[in-house]
Amino acid sequence: MPKVSSGLLLYRRTRDLGPDRLDIEVLLVHPGGPIWAKRDEGAWSIPKGEYAEGEDPAACAAREFEEELGVAPPGSQDDWSDLGEVTQSGGKRVRAWALAGDIDTGAVVSNTFEMEWPPRSGRRQSFPEVDRAAWMTPDQARRMLNPAQVAFVDRLLDRVSSSG
Repeated sequence: MPKVSSGLLLYRRTRDLGPDRLDIEVLLVHPGGPIWAKRDEGAWSIPKGEYAEGEDPAACAAREFEEELGVAPPGSQDDWSDLGEVTQSGGKRVRAWALAGDIDTGAVVSNTFEMEWPPRSGRRQSFPEVDRAAWMTPDQARRMLNPAQVAFVDRLLDRVSSSG
């Protein structure tokens, strides 16, 4: 059975350029740990995590947002906009919701995970699940995101531009 994750794509309007043009930024996170340390383009993600069969994907998205960023998602779940699902190259399915809000990326404090590092050394080390978060324009996000997750940015832009 393929793994399933859910997450939140936080966005903010940086300025209104008129009815047909909006400046939007999206919040992305970079995975922590030595495996990802030197990878940048194509490695970023929306804040997300795996959920178990029978678990509410929206509850998982909220929990993972808070674990990875150290703050609860802003606003109410009633304000979330379902962005659907994508399948990443490894087969993992990711479901996402968009919500408007703002957080200080400089104040991000992620939970940690343990792994053997270096490999086969017998030594276990602790690493942050997310080593940094950043606000990015849609064009930046398309370059930095895991390729399958780019669809979430495009769906968000469609929704925001059609809602005015």
